[in-house]
Amino acid sequence: MTETIIRVGPRPAIYQGRATFFDGMSPVPHDVALGIDEVAGALVFEAGGDAYGWPLDDVREVPDQAGGDLFVLRLKGDPLAQLVLGDRDLAPRLPNRKRRAPTANRGRIARWAAAALGSVALIIFVLVPIMADQLARFIPPEGERALGEVTLNQIRNALGPDSVAPVAFCEDPDGMAALDTIRDRLAGGTPLPQDLSVHVLDHEMVNAFALPGGFIVFFRGLIDAAETPEEIAAVFAHEVGHVVSRDPTRHALRSAGSIGVLGLILGDFAGGAAVLFLTERLIEARYSQAAETGADVFAYGMLERADISPAALGAMFERFRDMGGEPPAIMTHFMSHPELSERIEGAEAAVPEGFDPAPLLSESQFRALKGICD
Repeated sequence: MTETIIRVGPRPAIYQGRATFFDGMSPVPHDVALGIDEVAGALVFEAGGDAYGWPLDDVREVPDQAGGDLFVLRLKGDPLAQLVLGDRDLAPRLPNRKRRAPTANRGRIARWAAAALGSVALIIFVLVPIMADQLARFIPPEGERALGEVTLNQIRNALGPDSVAPVAFCEDPDGMAALDTIRDRLAGGTPLPQDLSVHVLDHEMVNAFALPGGFIVFFRGLIDAAETPEEIAAVFAHEVGHVVSRDPTRHALRSAGSIGVLGLILGDFAGGAAVLFLTERLIEARYSQAAETGADVFAYGMLERADISPAALGAMFERFRDMGGEPPAIMTHFMSHPELSERIEGAEAAVPEGFDPAPLLSESQFRALKGICD
């Protein structure tokens, strides 16, 4: 039986063209002659001894990755093989060339993505803190000290006025002597597991923080903001509380571990971005509510044993709260949980009944401390 084909409309022009074919399996290009099999409705060509037939309905156009004007085609379902043409004469014969292939297994991909994000969150927020807490127990004092020194240098470089000079230490002899007097007064009544190393950075930030290895760091902005030497001593005692509890060591290990995980995923946390991220995390360390409360309670006892009123810590907190509207004056380290109002009340309530504090510094010593960066 003979089949009769009745064509409707004008007969398509016979197409002949040339293209460069990449089979996706090797980088070798093949110069091929293109034609159209009208009966099969396919784009046909031969390459490397193999015959190919791409259904016209399944041919898709893809962007020219080289940024040129080449006409690049691929077959639906095959993301590797490509035909590269120098003209677009074939375009009218490809009805679906602009159609995007539907995403297969979209629900499965979404579930995989959610599972991957959940795994990353589990590592960063659960496993890394657990490992950091365990590792902190086994770091020897000299290792902890070295970690603190390296971190302090990173912070100085990150906060420096330019990319070459780190932020300067404030080392006026009379000012340092006054700060040493505060340190010795505090340490005299409280045995400490390690020696304290105190520094002042010539920076306007109103802040202070502790680093691994017994480093206590003040910023010039905090010294300027304090109205009494007892307020500086209270902040000092609070930071010593973090040192004794090894909060800075755990925090540094957690931050470094989180950066490592993000570096594996994002690939751009291996250089300066990592240093800046870690620096910010350490300067503006937001400890847990339990850690902050523990450091406050430690400070109350340390201040009382040094004949300094624990209310001085509340006075400094109140000053931070009053300055909270000005971004340069925000001491974010002390604005983590619990709320400042609660901490102010706690400091005032920690003063024993009938407590008689002893003077800490003379007026001349306090003036020297205020001018430590001059």
